[in-house]
Amino acid sequence: MNALQFRFNILFLVGCFALVSLFLGGCVNSRQLAYFQTATSAQDTLALGDRYVPPIKRGDVLSIQVSSLSAEASAIFNPYSSISVGDGNTVRGTNTSLPQTSGYLVGDSGTVALPLIGQVKLEGLSNGRAAEVIRTKLRTYLKEPTVSVRNQNFRVSVLGEVTRPSLFTIPNEQLTLPEALGLAGDLTIYGRRDNVLIIREEGNKRTFARIDLTNRNAFQSPFYYLHPNDVVYVEPGKARIASTDRLYQISPIVLGILSIVAIILTRPR
Repeated sequence: MNALQFRFNILFLVGCFALVSLFLGGCVNSRQLAYFQTATSAQDTLALGDRYVPPIKRGDVLSIQVSSLSAEASAIFNPYSSISVGDGNTVRGTNTSLPQTSGYLVGDSGTVALPLIGQVKLEGLSNGRAAEVIRTKLRTYLKEPTVSVRNQNFRVSVLGEVTRPSLFTIPNEQLTLPEALGLAGDLTIYGRRDNVLIIREEGNKRTFARIDLTNRNAFQSPFYYLHPNDVVYVEPGKARIASTDRLYQISPIVLGILSIVAIILTRPR
């Protein structure tokens, strides 16, 4: 065996050792990756929970758009129309800061201040019901008014073992847990699908709930429909921890072998 072949064999063995060690430390059972299992037949039916309709709360920022037969008269009630707040259909995500929005702030009294109308109580109403309340009051000033109300700070955070962890702003105010995970690019192969954590803050309490996405009973969970400001956290599984530990374990060994290889390669022959 010549010197060149000897050196090549050493490098090849080092590479194989590192790859095998990482592979053995990161194996994942395929059943741990499949969503919504336990089907009893090729087709079955599962009842869903009530669809969540978010009520307006204090501190919400509302986009209120008014139109009527007179565009000029309607413009009085649309002071934020010249400020771009998104097209209403795009889900926004950011990793750095909260999106800046402009609209009507729901104050501590649960009201918003509208031009000419004054304070209107909207707290506790759905967006559809709030639009009806405002439309009724606008009939004094406009002919055939129509009103659209949107919540601009319906946000959900998705963190942990997902492809794109981020804070998402939801324009249609209806979001399920699978949809939120889809926005984040789905779970990585290392994410635990059987123990997804939902953190929900309502009133003066914070609730922690865990959902098993490998079981189709997840569709019946009260946390299947997400609420504003929910936090979704996907924790790493044993495979991620094992592969990370394995990397730290073999790194000194690999470095040591590479040092020996470097000495051999640099020795005059």
